[in-house]
Amino acid sequence: MTSTMFTEPDERVALREAVAKLATSYGHSYVAEKTRTDGKLTELWQDMGKHGFLGVNIPEEYGGGGGGMSDLAAVLEELAAAGAPLLMMVVSPAICGTIISRCGTEAQKQEYLPKIADGSMIMAFAITEPDAGSNSHQITTTSTKDGDEWVITGQKTYISGVDEADAILVVTRTADAKTGKLKPALMIVPTDAKGLERQVIPMDFHAPEKQFTLFFDNVRVPATSLVGDEDGGLWQLFAGLNPERIMGAAFSNGMARFALAKAVEYAKTRKVWKDVIGTHQGIAHPLAKSKIELEQSRLLQQKAAALYDAGDDMAAGEYANMAKYSGGEVACNTLDVAVHTHGGNGLAQEYGLGNMLLAARLGRIAPVSREMILNFVAMHSLGLPKSY
Repeated sequence: MTSTMFTEPDERVALREAVAKLATSYGHSYVAEKTRTDGKLTELWQDMGKHGFLGVNIPEEYGGGGGGMSDLAAVLEELAAAGAPLLMMVVSPAICGTIISRCGTEAQKQEYLPKIADGSMIMAFAITEPDAGSNSHQITTTSTKDGDEWVITGQKTYISGVDEADAILVVTRTADAKTGKLKPALMIVPTDAKGLERQVIPMDFHAPEKQFTLFFDNVRVPATSLVGDEDGGLWQLFAGLNPERIMGAAFSNGMARFALAKAVEYAKTRKVWKDVIGTHQGIAHPLAKSKIELEQSRLLQQKAAALYDAGDDMAAGEYANMAKYSGGEVACNTLDVAVHTHGGNGLAQEYGLGNMLLAARLGRIAPVSREMILNFVAMHSLGLPKSY
C-alpha cells in the first residue's frame, strides 16, 4: 500500500484486521448476554491482553507494543464496530498507562505498565466530583503529606469500573492548595485500601461496566503512590485527558459503524412493498448522510491521535476535543437513523440497538460535555473571549 496522508500504515491496517477478527468471535451477543446477567467482559479483556492488543501504546521495554494513541484508538474502534467495546480501555491503558508512561517514576513504570499492557491489572481513573462538574479547578479531594505517607480525603463520582479494577489513579490537590489554580497531585490508590468506600450509581442504560461514587475517608497510601510532581501543573493531567478524548471519539465512531452496518443490512433485505426499503430515498439518504459524517469524524480522530503521537500536545488538545465532539454527534445521529430504519424492530432486543441508542447519548456528555468543547474551540481555535 502506498502511504499517503489519507491512509494508515500497513501495520495499523493489519492491527485493525486482527482485532476485528477477535472481536467478531465475541460480538454484540456476548456483550448483551453479559449485560443481561450482570456479568463482566473478563474473557474478552483477557483474550485482548493475551494477544497484546490492550497495551499497544505502552513502550516495549515495559511489555507493550511500542505504538501510540493512533494504534490504541484503532483497537477500540474495531472492538466497538464489532459490537464488543471495552470501556475500560479508555481508562486503564489510555489514561492511566499514558500518565504513568510520561510522568511516573521508573519503579512505577516497572510495577504497573506490564500489568496494564497484558490486562492482568485494570486501573480506574477518578477525577469528577459531585460539586465540581466540568470545572476541575473546583476539585476538593485533598492529599496531605504525613511522614512517608499521603492521606487522602474527599469524594468522587461517576467513576467507571471500580469493581473490576485493582487500583485507581485519583486526581487530588495537595492540602495547601485548596484555592487558586489547580495543581493536581495524582495518587495511585489500591481499590482495597482502608477507608475507601464505593457506592454503585443506578443507570437507565445497561452495560457490564458500572459507575460508582467513591468516598475517601483518610485513606493512607505510601509516598511512592504520587505519580509525577505534586506541583507539576496541569500538563500531567492532560497527558491522560487528551488520550481520553481521542479514545472517546474512537468508541463513538466504532459504535456508529456498528449501527450503520446493521441498518444498511436491514435496508438491503427488508421488503415491505415491491422493493427492499433501501431503494427509497427516505431510507437511503439518511444512511448516506451518516456515512459521510462518520468518515469526517474518523478523520478528526486519526488527526488528533497523530498529533498526540507526534508530541504536539497543544494541537492534539484542540483536535482531540473536536474529535470527541464529532464522535458523540455522529454516534447519536447514526443510532437514531439505524433505529428508524428498523422501524419497530429498532427497539427490539434481538437487534441490539435500543440500549445502544441511550448509551450513544453519553458521548455528548462524557468525559466532557459538547458545550465545554465548543467553549474550548471558540476560545483556543477562534480566539474569542473566554465565556466561563
